[in-house]
Amino acid sequence: MITIEKVAKEAGVSVATVSRVLNKSNSVATKTRIKVEEVIKRLNYEPNMLGRNLRRSESRMILALLPSISNPFYTLIIDGIEDVARKSGYSVLLCQTDSNPERETVYFNMLKHRLADGLISLDPTVDIELLRDVAKNYPIIQSCEFSEELDIPYVTIDNFTAGYKAVKHLISIGRKKIALVNSDKKFMYARLRHEGYEKALDEAGIEYRAEYVINGENDFESGQRAMRQLLELEDKPDAVFLVSDILAIGAIKTIKESGLTVPDDIAIVGFDNIQFANMMNPSITTIAQPMYEIGCQSCRMLIEKIQNKEKHIDNTVMDFELIIRESTMK
Repeated sequence: MITIEKVAKEAGVSVATVSRVLNKSNSVATKTRIKVEEVIKRLNYEPNMLGRNLRRSESRMILALLPSISNPFYTLIIDGIEDVARKSGYSVLLCQTDSNPERETVYFNMLKHRLADGLISLDPTVDIELLRDVAKNYPIIQSCEFSEELDIPYVTIDNFTAGYKAVKHLISIGRKKIALVNSDKKFMYARLRHEGYEKALDEAGIEYRAEYVINGENDFESGQRAMRQLLELEDKPDAVFLVSDILAIGAIKTIKESGLTVPDDIAIVGFDNIQFANMMNPSITTIAQPMYEIGCQSCRMLIEKIQNKEKHIDNTVMDFELIIRESTMK
């Protein structure tokens, strides 16, 4: 096994000099650095990264906390996090919580035990009080879902305006009986999208109807159940805004099974622009979040916080786009 002492002896320098070269210190003369690098390459020396990180009190590990790795919404966000992390010399551990508080505690303890340097919270169901407590001493960034009660930096989009524009689009194509299928309103994004929905209706002089608003889980089966509930109404909606594409896919399946068509009978707008939204028949009109960029920015902010724990990190609100497809086009 090649040791750092062996490299130092071969290069005719001290162990400290080899260490400075490995750490890319500017204090080493160019000629000496080149000589040490040539020896490292010739001997095929691989430094003990674990030992070096322990001496620095760092792990070079970032945690990404999310409820489920199977949800396609997170795919591009994770890609962005990993790309930025890798370029900065960090690894990423995906932490699936299944919205289980015990699992959350395990991952937060990794921070406390110095097994990770920071955490990006993508889990809307995370324990807010636990998050608040851990963030007092460890670098944390909220991504997508966030709580205004916490003094923790976040990356998000303007969910109020996004919900408003989604419903304005349905109104612009002549729909007046517009339903909303939403997540649980305990989540910030769900409350803001609901408020945008109400504002668009109010501006158009369309009456808000409580029976047209359904709150629940954010998954395929919930989209099916919500759509069945709306189709059972005597006065059925002629359009539905759903706060995720997964919900919208479930709703479209139920509409087709009932013998109705999209968009002729019921127009559909989803949210997130996951890959499946464009593969559906009909393809889904949706609000596109810049998921990859959200991941990149979340990781940049976290690394900045890791490297300077006392620095104030500003929140980031990113742009979104309404993508019009077949589910609202005749």
